[in-house]
Amino acid sequence: MASQSYAGKVNAPEFPPGLEWINTNRPVTMRELRGKLVVLDFWTYC
Repeated sequence: MASQSYAGKVNAPEFPPGLEWINTNRPVTMRELRGKLVVLDFWTYC
């Protein structure tokens, strides 16, 4: 099976305004995250 890279194939959109951020005092931009490994944890209260 051949290895396939998706790097640079799809640009991630900016985060929508008004999000609540944890462990940072300001919103994060995609430019700041470029080239970094990012793990997003999406959860909600039920």
